[in-house]
Amino acid sequence: MEASNTTSDSERDCTHGEVAIFVTRRGRPEVLLVRRIPEFGGYWHVIAGGIEPGESAVQAAERELREETGLVTHVSAGFSAREFVHALTGEPADRDAQHDPSVVCVIVECFHVVAPPGWQPTLNHEHDAHRWCPPHEALRVLRWSGTAQALAQILPSA
Repeated sequence: MEASNTTSDSERDCTHGEVAIFVTRRGRPEVLLVRRIPEFGGYWHVIAGGIEPGESAVQAAERELREETGLVTHVSAGFSAREFVHALTGEPADRDAQHDPSVVCVIVECFHVVAPPGWQPTLNHEHDAHRWCPPHEALRVLRWSGTAQALAQILPSA
């Protein structure tokens, strides 16, 4: 995955509108994971959400951080990752299934933020737990493969 500010030919059939934010601690090789409540799938994920109408990806990332964790900070330009989703179920699809007409490609704009010293998240109603874990552990539990690949790119020790 490369940093991207333009739409390539391979992205034209993809839906834009999602952000993922990797929150880490300065000097500590840990990334924040939050667990979605059972009604929202009950899985571990990074901070993420949709871009609302009239909002840029940067604005969406800052809003999602604030809403989901209470962290108020600025993010700078990130890069794009792709996720493949079964349109009917919303479940992750294998990259090999990308040509299946029931699978949708979603472009996720990814960002990295370093949390202030001593900061801990204040979770909103979408999450019921959080944990800080080493990147290699996060890679094992992340449900979305494109997000996991983005984490490995942002934190090469993953």
